[in-house]
Amino acid sequence: MEDVVALDRPRQPSPAATPRPRAVPAAGRWMDRIALATVYAVSAASLAGFATFALHPERLSEVPGAAAVYGRMFVLAPRLQIALAFAALALFLTRRVGARWLGAFAALYLLSLGSELAGTTVGLPFGPYRYTDGLGAKLFDHVPALIPASWFFMALPSYALALRRHPGRAGAGRRIVVGSLVLLSWDLALDPAMSLVTKYWIWGTEGTYYGMPLLNLAGWYVTGLVLMAALAALKADGWIARLPIGWLVAFYGANLLLPLGMSLAAGLWGAVAATVAALVLCWLVTRIPPASRRAPVAA
Repeated sequence: MEDVVALDRPRQPSPAATPRPRAVPAAGRWMDRIALATVYAVSAASLAGFATFALHPERLSEVPGAAAVYGRMFVLAPRLQIALAFAALALFLTRRVGARWLGAFAALYLLSLGSELAGTTVGLPFGPYRYTDGLGAKLFDHVPALIPASWFFMALPSYALALRRHPGRAGAGRRIVVGSLVLLSWDLALDPAMSLVTKYWIWGTEGTYYGMPLLNLAGWYVTGLVLMAALAALKADGWIARLPIGWLVAFYGANLLLPLGMSLAAGLWGAVAATVAALVLCWLVTRIPPASRRAPVAA
């Protein structure tokens, strides 16, 4: 009788199958954790050096040779952080999806480079600014070669988080909008830390948000939209959906740690509050299901 009842009971429609993360041997998972921990360690060490010496330069005179060492590290640390973060993500992606990510990397690198070149030459879409020599060799004598790589390695987890909430063809527009907001949240701490507290780039006009023009935020969001749209157009959803979202969120946090920590240490409470508020908004947006996927309310 129970079998008959079970057969007669109406079945609930099964949700669309979601691609599962690619199985990785235990040794590979440890490599992913070590790579992520390395990014956190470098960010934390850089933040500790900044809080100890950059905010208290008088301490450099207390230790013989400290000033020279700190001067070299001030130049090397941001380059090392960007290079290691990219290497960690590249290793992670290669282990998970092979070479499928390389096309997206090339596209986003060129698109973000074009946006940065426009910004450093004609002042659009971010406003007028220039990079100092602190971030290494520059492409076309304007944009450090590491900068487009950083756009890629923060755009990818931003898109992945939006994709998790808004999958499928119907959700393409929403995930482009949300993914760009997640990416913009990073800049709310990044710009004050790297252009006001330090001088890795310098604005050509005095802005209202810790020295940067508000146009920069609009430029970041528009550039983010272009990068997210490129990922959607390249049909990267298939392999991105297979990536463990927890690792990508932690990776985003590892790269946010340094600028957010620098802003906090320097007392830029507005930048810290704006970043946290933007991330909370992103969290809320990604938690609210689209109207088409909400359960109907019983009469």
